[in-house]
Amino acid sequence: MCLIRSMRSQSQRVVQEQEEAECVGDSMRQSCWANMPQELLREVLFRIEASEDAWPPRKSVVACAGVCRSWRQITIDIVKTPELSSKITFPISVKQPGPRENLLRCFIKRNRSSQTYYLYLSLTNTLAEDGKFLLAARKCRRPTCTDYIISLDADDMSKGSNSYVGKLRSNFLGTKFTIYDGQPPHAGAKIMKSRSTRLVNLKQVSPKVPTGNYPVAHISYELNVLGSRGPRRMHCVMDSIPAAAIEPGGVAPVQTEFSLNNIDMFPSFPFFRSKSNRVENSVSGPLVDQKDGMLVLKNKAPRWHEQLQCWCLNFHGRVTIASVKNFQLVASAENRPAGPEHDKIILQFGKVGKDLFTMDYRFPISAFQAFAICLSSFDTKIACE
Repeated sequence: MCLIRSMRSQSQRVVQEQEEAECVGDSMRQSCWANMPQELLREVLFRIEASEDAWPPRKSVVACAGVCRSWRQITIDIVKTPELSSKITFPISVKQPGPRENLLRCFIKRNRSSQTYYLYLSLTNTLAEDGKFLLAARKCRRPTCTDYIISLDADDMSKGSNSYVGKLRSNFLGTKFTIYDGQPPHAGAKIMKSRSTRLVNLKQVSPKVPTGNYPVAHISYELNVLGSRGPRRMHCVMDSIPAAAIEPGGVAPVQTEFSLNNIDMFPSFPFFRSKSNRVENSVSGPLVDQKDGMLVLKNKAPRWHEQLQCWCLNFHGRVTIASVKNFQLVASAENRPAGPEHDKIILQFGKVGKDLFTMDYRFPISAFQAFAICLSSFDTKIACE
Protein backbone atom coordinates (compact mmCIF):
# COMPACT_ATOMS: atom_id res chain seq x y z
CA MET A 1 0.00 0.00 0.00
CA CYS A 2 2.78 2.38 0.89
CA LEU A 3 4.50 1.53 -2.39
CA ILE A 4 1.32 2.34 -4.33
CA ARG A 5 0.90 5.67 -2.53
CA SER A 6 4.53 6.51 -3.19
CA MET A 7 4.14 5.71 -6.89
CA ARG A 8 0.96 7.81 -7.09
CA SER A 9 2.56 10.81 -5.38
CA GLN A 10 5.61 10.50 -7.62
CA SER A 11 3.48 10.35 -10.76
CA GLN A 12 1.48 13.39 -9.57
CA ARG A 13 4.72 15.31 -9.04
CA VAL A 14 5.91 14.35 -12.52
CA VAL A 15 2.63 15.52 -14.08
CA GLN A 16 2.74 18.74 -12.08
CA GLU A 17 6.33 19.40 -13.08
CA GLN A 18 5.49 18.80 -16.75
CA GLU A 19 2.53 21.20 -16.56
CA GLU A 20 4.69 23.84 -14.86
CA ALA A 21 7.39 23.38 -17.52
CA GLU A 22 4.81 23.75 -20.31
CA CYS A 23 3.40 26.89 -18.68
CA VAL A 24 6.87 28.38 -18.33
CA GLY A 25 7.65 27.49 -21.95
CA ASP A 26 4.42 29.08 -23.21
CA SER A 27 5.08 32.15 -21.09
CA MET A 28 8.57 32.50 -22.50
CA ARG A 29 7.38 32.05 -26.05
CA GLN A 30 4.65 34.62 -25.51
CA SER A 31 6.80 37.15 -23.64
CA CYS A 32 9.59 36.89 -26.17
CA TRP A 33 7.41 38.83 -28.62
CA ALA A 34 4.65 40.31 -26.46
CA ASN A 35 7.08 42.37 -24.36
CA MET A 36 8.17 44.32 -27.41
CA PRO A 37 7.27 48.03 -26.94
CA GLN A 38 3.80 48.62 -28.34
CA GLU A 39 4.76 51.85 -30.14
CA LEU A 40 7.68 50.18 -31.90
CA LEU A 41 5.64 47.09 -32.74
CA ARG A 42 2.81 49.14 -34.19
CA GLU A 43 5.23 51.13 -36.35
CA VAL A 44 6.89 47.96 -37.65
CA LEU A 45 3.59 46.26 -38.47
CA PHE A 46 2.23 49.42 -40.05
CA ARG A 47 5.20 49.65 -42.40
CA ILE A 48 4.93 45.98 -43.34
CA GLU A 49 1.21 46.34 -44.07
CA ALA A 50 1.66 49.53 -46.07
CA SER A 51 4.53 48.19 -48.17
CA GLU A 52 2.73 45.06 -49.39
CA ASP A 53 -0.15 45.95 -51.69
CA ALA A 54 -0.82 42.59 -53.30
CA TRP A 55 -0.27 38.87 -52.99
CA PRO A 56 1.97 36.89 -52.70
CA PRO A 57 4.09 39.33 -50.59
CA ARG A 58 0.99 40.14 -48.52
CA LYS A 59 1.23 36.77 -46.80
CA SER A 60 3.81 38.37 -44.49
CA VAL A 61 1.00 40.48 -42.98
CA VAL A 62 -0.96 37.31 -42.20
CA ALA A 63 2.16 35.69 -40.74
CA CYS A 64 2.65 38.69 -38.40
CA ALA A 65 -0.87 38.24 -37.10
CA GLY A 66 -0.04 34.66 -36.16
CA VAL A 67 2.98 35.42 -33.96
CA CYS A 68 1.15 36.06 -30.69
CA ARG A 69 -1.96 37.67 -29.27
CA SER A 70 -0.59 41.22 -29.08
CA TRP A 71 0.71 41.05 -32.67
CA ARG A 72 -2.61 39.70 -33.81
CA GLN A 73 -4.65 42.51 -32.25
CA ILE A 74 -2.40 45.27 -33.57
CA THR A 75 -2.33 43.72 -37.07
CA ILE A 76 -6.11 43.44 -37.14
CA ASP A 77 -6.39 47.09 -36.06
CA ILE A 78 -3.99 48.20 -38.81
CA VAL A 79 -5.36 46.14 -41.69
CA LYS A 80 -8.39 47.85 -43.20
CA THR A 81 -11.41 46.13 -44.72
CA PRO A 82 -11.64 45.77 -48.53
CA GLU A 83 -14.15 48.63 -48.51
CA LEU A 84 -11.43 51.05 -47.38
CA SER A 85 -8.23 49.44 -48.65
CA SER A 86 -9.30 47.58 -51.81
CA LYS A 87 -7.20 44.69 -50.45
CA ILE A 88 -8.05 41.15 -49.44
CA THR A 89 -5.84 39.99 -46.58
CA PHE A 90 -7.49 37.63 -44.09
CA PRO A 91 -10.04 34.90 -44.94
CA ILE A 92 -12.82 37.01 -43.40
CA SER A 93 -12.21 39.55 -46.18
CA VAL A 94 -14.25 37.41 -48.58
CA LYS A 95 -17.31 38.03 -46.39
CA GLN A 96 -16.83 41.81 -46.24
CA PRO A 97 -18.09 44.40 -48.78
CA GLY A 98 -15.76 45.31 -51.64
CA PRO A 99 -14.23 48.74 -52.34
CA ARG A 100 -16.46 51.74 -52.93
CA GLU A 101 -14.54 53.52 -55.67
CA ASN A 102 -13.35 50.71 -57.92
CA LEU A 103 -14.09 47.14 -58.94
CA LEU A 104 -12.03 44.42 -57.26
CA ARG A 105 -10.82 42.14 -60.05
CA CYS A 106 -11.11 38.36 -59.70
CA PHE A 107 -11.54 35.37 -61.97
CA ILE A 108 -13.24 31.96 -61.82
CA LYS A 109 -11.85 28.70 -63.16
CA ARG A 110 -14.25 25.88 -63.96
CA ASN A 111 -13.46 22.17 -63.86
CA ARG A 112 -16.13 20.44 -65.93
CA SER A 113 -15.17 16.88 -65.01
CA SER A 114 -15.44 17.39 -61.24
CA GLN A 115 -18.17 20.08 -61.37
CA THR A 116 -16.03 22.40 -59.26
CA TYR A 117 -15.38 26.14 -59.47
CA TYR A 118 -12.47 28.14 -58.05
CA LEU A 119 -12.39 31.87 -57.32
CA TYR A 120 -9.06 33.71 -57.47
CA LEU A 121 -8.01 37.29 -56.80
CA SER A 122 -6.29 38.70 -59.89
CA LEU A 123 -2.66 39.59 -59.19
CA THR A 124 -2.18 41.50 -62.46
CA ASN A 125 -4.34 43.59 -64.77
CA THR A 126 -4.06 41.00 -67.53
CA LEU A 127 -6.43 38.09 -68.11
CA ALA A 128 -3.79 35.55 -67.08
CA GLU A 129 -4.55 32.45 -65.01
CA ASP A 130 -2.43 33.58 -62.08
CA GLY A 131 -4.02 34.65 -58.84
CA LYS A 132 -4.55 34.22 -55.11
CA PHE A 133 -7.04 31.49 -54.22
CA LEU A 134 -10.09 32.77 -52.35
CA LEU A 135 -13.03 30.35 -52.53
CA ALA A 136 -14.09 27.05 -54.08
CA ALA A 137 -17.49 25.58 -54.90
CA ARG A 138 -18.76 22.11 -55.76
CA LYS A 139 -21.98 21.39 -57.63
CA CYS A 140 -24.26 18.78 -56.05
CA ARG A 141 -27.30 17.62 -58.01
CA ARG A 142 -30.33 16.52 -56.04
CA PRO A 143 -33.74 15.19 -57.17
CA THR A 144 -35.54 18.50 -56.67
CA CYS A 145 -32.75 21.10 -56.64
CA THR A 146 -29.07 21.82 -57.16
CA ASP A 147 -26.66 22.92 -54.43
CA TYR A 148 -23.33 24.68 -54.78
CA ILE A 149 -21.34 24.17 -51.57
CA ILE A 150 -18.89 27.07 -51.09
CA SER A 151 -15.72 26.53 -49.08
CA LEU A 152 -12.46 28.19 -48.08
CA ASP A 153 -10.62 24.93 -48.78
CA ALA A 154 -10.05 23.92 -52.39
CA ASP A 155 -9.63 20.27 -51.36
CA ASP A 156 -12.56 19.96 -48.95
CA MET A 157 -15.87 21.23 -50.31
CA SER A 158 -18.37 19.42 -48.13
CA LYS A 159 -21.08 20.95 -46.01
CA GLY A 160 -19.72 19.16 -42.97
CA SER A 161 -16.28 20.69 -43.42
CA ASN A 162 -14.81 23.21 -41.00
CA SER A 163 -14.06 25.41 -44.01
CA TYR A 164 -17.73 25.62 -45.05
CA VAL A 165 -18.72 29.22 -45.82
CA GLY A 166 -22.18 28.96 -47.35
CA LYS A 167 -24.12 27.56 -50.26
CA LEU A 168 -26.21 28.41 -53.30
CA ARG A 169 -29.42 26.43 -53.86
CA SER A 170 -31.55 26.43 -57.01
CA ASN A 171 -35.08 25.28 -57.69
CA PHE A 172 -35.85 22.35 -59.99
CA LEU A 173 -35.88 24.48 -63.18
CA GLY A 174 -32.73 26.41 -62.30
CA THR A 175 -34.54 29.75 -62.54
CA LYS A 176 -34.57 30.75 -58.86
CA PHE A 177 -31.67 30.62 -56.42
CA THR A 178 -31.10 31.36 -52.75
CA ILE A 179 -27.72 32.24 -51.27
CA TYR A 180 -27.18 30.99 -47.72
CA ASP A 181 -24.47 32.22 -45.37
CA GLY A 182 -23.05 29.79 -42.83
CA GLN A 183 -23.16 32.43 -40.09
CA PRO A 184 -25.40 35.40 -39.27
CA PRO A 185 -24.76 38.21 -41.81
CA HIS A 186 -25.85 40.83 -39.27
CA ALA A 187 -27.14 41.15 -35.73
CA GLY A 188 -30.68 39.89 -35.34
CA ALA A 189 -30.60 37.37 -38.20
CA LYS A 190 -32.98 34.54 -37.35
CA ILE A 191 -32.65 30.83 -37.89
CA MET A 192 -34.47 27.76 -36.67
CA LYS A 193 -33.36 24.18 -36.18
CA SER A 194 -34.03 21.63 -38.88
CA ARG A 195 -36.51 18.83 -38.22
CA SER A 196 -33.84 16.36 -39.20
CA THR A 197 -31.51 17.45 -36.40
CA ARG A 198 -31.07 14.60 -33.94
CA LEU A 199 -29.96 15.24 -30.39
CA VAL A 200 -29.12 12.54 -27.88
CA ASN A 201 -28.85 13.66 -24.24
CA LEU A 202 -28.31 17.25 -25.51
CA LYS A 203 -25.19 16.13 -27.38
CA GLN A 204 -24.73 16.55 -31.11
CA VAL A 205 -24.80 13.32 -33.11
CA SER A 206 -22.98 14.79 -36.10
CA PRO A 207 -20.66 17.52 -34.75
CA LYS A 208 -19.15 18.32 -38.16
CA VAL A 209 -22.28 20.01 -39.53
CA PRO A 210 -22.12 23.84 -39.69
CA THR A 211 -24.09 25.99 -37.31
CA GLY A 212 -26.69 27.15 -39.80
CA ASN A 213 -27.80 28.63 -43.09
CA TYR A 214 -28.94 32.24 -43.21
CA PRO A 215 -30.52 33.58 -46.44
CA VAL A 216 -28.60 36.60 -47.69
CA ALA A 217 -29.88 36.92 -51.27
CA HIS A 218 -32.46 35.60 -53.73
CA ILE A 219 -31.78 35.43 -57.47
CA SER A 220 -34.35 34.91 -60.21
CA TYR A 221 -34.05 34.57 -63.97
CA GLU A 222 -37.05 35.81 -65.90
CA LEU A 223 -38.48 34.66 -69.21
CA ASN A 224 -36.62 36.15 -72.16
CA VAL A 225 -39.17 37.36 -74.70
CA LEU A 226 -36.45 37.58 -77.36
CA GLY A 227 -35.57 33.90 -77.06
CA SER A 228 -31.96 32.86 -77.57
CA ARG A 229 -31.17 36.14 -79.35
CA GLY A 230 -31.48 38.21 -76.21
CA PRO A 231 -29.54 38.27 -72.92
CA ARG A 232 -30.77 36.72 -69.72
CA ARG A 233 -32.82 38.87 -67.35
CA MET A 234 -31.55 38.68 -63.78
CA HIS A 235 -33.14 39.96 -60.59
CA CYS A 236 -31.30 39.82 -57.24
CA VAL A 237 -32.79 40.75 -53.88
CA MET A 238 -30.02 41.22 -51.32
CA ASP A 239 -31.77 40.30 -48.08
CA SER A 240 -28.87 41.33 -45.84
CA ILE A 241 -28.03 44.68 -47.52
CA PRO A 242 -30.25 47.76 -47.10
CA ALA A 243 -31.11 49.80 -50.18
CA ALA A 244 -29.62 52.86 -48.48
CA ALA A 245 -26.16 51.27 -48.68
CA ILE A 246 -25.59 52.63 -52.21
CA GLU A 247 -26.39 56.19 -51.17
CA PRO A 248 -23.56 58.57 -50.22
CA GLY A 249 -22.42 57.60 -46.73
CA GLY A 250 -24.51 54.43 -46.78
CA VAL A 251 -23.32 51.39 -44.86
CA ALA A 252 -23.59 47.65 -45.36
CA PRO A 253 -23.25 44.83 -42.78
CA VAL A 254 -19.60 43.90 -42.16
CA GLN A 255 -18.59 40.58 -40.63
CA THR A 256 -15.46 41.02 -38.55
CA GLU A 257 -14.67 37.41 -37.67
CA PHE A 258 -15.79 33.89 -38.34
CA SER A 259 -18.12 32.42 -35.77
CA LEU A 260 -16.28 30.28 -33.22
CA ASN A 261 -19.11 27.77 -33.55
CA ASN A 262 -18.77 27.61 -37.30
CA ILE A 263 -15.28 27.33 -38.61
CA ASP A 264 -11.75 26.21 -37.85
CA MET A 265 -9.29 27.46 -40.43
CA PHE A 266 -5.55 27.91 -40.31
CA PRO A 267 -5.04 26.20 -36.93
CA SER A 268 -1.47 27.55 -36.78
CA PHE A 269 -2.90 31.04 -36.31
CA PRO A 270 -4.32 31.68 -32.82
CA PHE A 271 -6.97 34.08 -34.10
CA PHE A 272 -8.86 31.21 -35.79
CA ARG A 273 -10.44 28.86 -33.25
CA SER A 274 -13.08 26.16 -33.45
CA LYS A 275 -15.80 24.58 -31.41
CA SER A 276 -16.92 21.05 -32.11
CA ASN A 277 -20.54 21.27 -30.93
CA ARG A 278 -22.59 22.22 -33.98
CA VAL A 279 -26.19 21.83 -35.03
CA GLU A 280 -27.53 21.59 -38.56
CA ASN A 281 -30.14 24.24 -39.17
CA SER A 282 -32.24 25.50 -42.00
CA VAL A 283 -34.04 28.75 -42.66
CA SER A 284 -37.69 29.18 -41.90
CA GLY A 285 -38.56 30.11 -45.47
CA PRO A 286 -37.73 32.33 -48.47
CA LEU A 287 -37.96 36.08 -48.19
CA VAL A 288 -38.34 36.85 -51.88
CA ASP A 289 -41.49 38.89 -51.43
CA GLN A 290 -40.09 40.96 -48.58
CA LYS A 291 -38.24 43.55 -50.67
CA ASP A 292 -39.02 46.63 -48.61
CA GLY A 293 -35.79 48.34 -47.63
CA MET A 294 -33.57 45.75 -49.32
CA LEU A 295 -31.09 46.36 -52.11
CA VAL A 296 -32.34 45.05 -55.47
CA LEU A 297 -29.91 44.39 -58.32
CA LYS A 298 -30.85 43.93 -61.97
CA ASN A 299 -28.79 43.16 -65.04
CA LYS A 300 -27.81 46.19 -67.06
CA ALA A 301 -29.75 46.41 -70.30
CA PRO A 302 -27.48 45.79 -73.32
CA ARG A 303 -27.69 47.70 -76.57
CA TRP A 304 -28.20 46.24 -80.01
CA HIS A 305 -25.16 46.60 -82.29
CA GLU A 306 -26.34 47.01 -85.87
CA GLN A 307 -23.03 46.14 -87.53
CA LEU A 308 -22.30 43.09 -85.38
CA GLN A 309 -25.97 42.12 -85.20
CA CYS A 310 -25.75 41.20 -81.53
CA TRP A 311 -26.43 42.54 -78.05
CA CYS A 312 -23.43 44.33 -76.54
CA LEU A 313 -22.22 45.50 -73.12
CA ASN A 314 -19.06 47.48 -72.41
CA PHE A 315 -16.88 45.34 -70.13
CA HIS A 316 -13.83 47.60 -70.66
CA GLY A 317 -11.69 44.74 -71.95
CA ARG A 318 -12.50 42.34 -69.11
CA VAL A 319 -14.61 40.02 -71.31
CA THR A 320 -13.45 38.68 -74.67
CA ILE A 321 -15.92 35.90 -75.61
CA ALA A 322 -19.63 36.35 -76.29
CA SER A 323 -21.79 34.21 -74.00
CA VAL A 324 -25.30 34.16 -72.63
CA LYS A 325 -23.69 33.91 -69.18
CA ASN A 326 -22.11 37.39 -69.41
CA PHE A 327 -23.84 40.04 -67.31
CA GLN A 328 -23.47 43.32 -65.46
CA LEU A 329 -25.52 44.06 -62.35
CA VAL A 330 -26.55 47.55 -61.24
CA ALA A 331 -28.92 48.79 -58.57
CA SER A 332 -32.49 48.80 -59.81
CA ALA A 333 -34.13 52.15 -60.55
CA GLU A 334 -36.20 51.93 -57.38
CA ASN A 335 -33.01 51.78 -55.30
CA ARG A 336 -31.04 54.63 -56.89
CA PRO A 337 -31.53 58.21 -58.02
CA ALA A 338 -32.02 58.83 -61.71
CA GLY A 339 -29.03 59.71 -63.88
CA PRO A 340 -26.11 57.92 -65.53
CA GLU A 341 -23.74 58.95 -62.73
CA HIS A 342 -25.64 56.58 -60.42
CA ASP A 343 -25.55 53.69 -62.89
CA LYS A 344 -22.48 52.11 -61.29
CA ILE A 345 -21.72 48.48 -62.04
CA ILE A 346 -21.74 46.52 -58.77
CA LEU A 347 -20.90 43.12 -60.28
CA GLN A 348 -19.81 42.03 -63.74
CA PHE A 349 -19.10 38.53 -64.97
CA GLY A 350 -17.94 37.33 -68.36
CA LYS A 351 -16.18 34.67 -70.36
CA VAL A 352 -12.54 34.95 -71.45
CA GLY A 353 -11.72 31.28 -72.11
CA LYS A 354 -13.30 27.85 -72.43
CA ASP A 355 -13.39 27.44 -68.66
CA LEU A 356 -12.12 30.84 -67.52
CA PHE A 357 -14.34 33.76 -66.46
CA THR A 358 -13.69 37.18 -64.95
CA MET A 359 -15.60 38.41 -61.91
CA ASP A 360 -15.33 42.04 -60.79
CA TYR A 361 -17.30 43.37 -57.82
CA ARG A 362 -17.55 46.38 -55.53
CA PHE A 363 -19.36 47.72 -52.48
CA PRO A 364 -21.85 46.85 -51.04
CA ILE A 365 -21.58 43.12 -51.91
CA SER A 366 -18.81 40.77 -50.78
CA ALA A 367 -16.66 38.31 -52.72
CA PHE A 368 -18.69 35.44 -51.29
CA GLN A 369 -21.99 36.98 -52.43
CA ALA A 370 -20.57 37.90 -55.84
CA PHE A 371 -19.17 34.38 -56.33
CA ALA A 372 -22.52 32.81 -55.44
CA ILE A 373 -24.38 35.09 -57.87
CA CYS A 374 -21.95 34.17 -60.65
CA LEU A 375 -22.36 30.45 -59.89
CA SER A 376 -26.08 30.82 -60.61
CA SER A 377 -25.21 31.84 -64.17
CA PHE A 378 -23.56 28.50 -64.99
CA ASP A 379 -26.79 26.51 -64.88
CA THR A 380 -28.70 25.95 -68.12
CA LYS A 381 -32.10 27.62 -67.86
CA ILE A 382 -34.38 25.95 -70.40
CA ALA A 383 -37.44 27.79 -69.08
CA CYS A 384 -35.83 31.19 -69.75
CA GLU A 385 -34.04 30.62 -73.06
